[in-house]
Amino acid sequence: MSTAPTAKFFVNQGLVSSRVDMQNILRPLLKQTVSYRYQRGRELVAHGSGWVERIVVDDPDTSTYFTPISISLNVDSFEHLEFDTRPDQLLVYSLVQGDERVIIEYAPLTSEDGAPVRGARQLEFDTSGYVQMELTGLTDVDAGTDPEPARHQSSETDTEG
Repeated sequence: MSTAPTAKFFVNQGLVSSRVDMQNILRPLLKQTVSYRYQRGRELVAHGSGWVERIVVDDPDTSTYFTPISISLNVDSFEHLEFDTRPDQLLVYSLVQGDERVIIEYAPLTSEDGAPVRGARQLEFDTSGYVQMELTGLTDVDAGTDPEPARHQSSETDTEG
């Protein structure tokens, strides 16, 4: 009696070769700023950070590229994806092709002094140099004239013809 193979499952880490699974695991990176390291063997060839513009599959005409401005990931450019969970519960992705790999992580948030920032924070704005003023519109009684003459209705009828 043979049984149909069951779908694989992964918990916090794994090695994925299915194109659909790779795309689904990479999907949280879409529209995010990430850091990347490109390695050939054990040698670091290039590194940087950029914004993940798109993730595609089954499109051989779309290239994978990493620039400081944008990143495009074509799942078909890689043999497999390795992922692992860091202690801060964020994933580290390694896209592998032969002896080359691109390691992708969420870009760390840093404050103005370079110290790491944990999580999102509210935008701060110094309002000490500003004064709040409330302006009210003129009323007919205060100004003695209609503030919106274009909307003034005439009691006379238009008799020109």
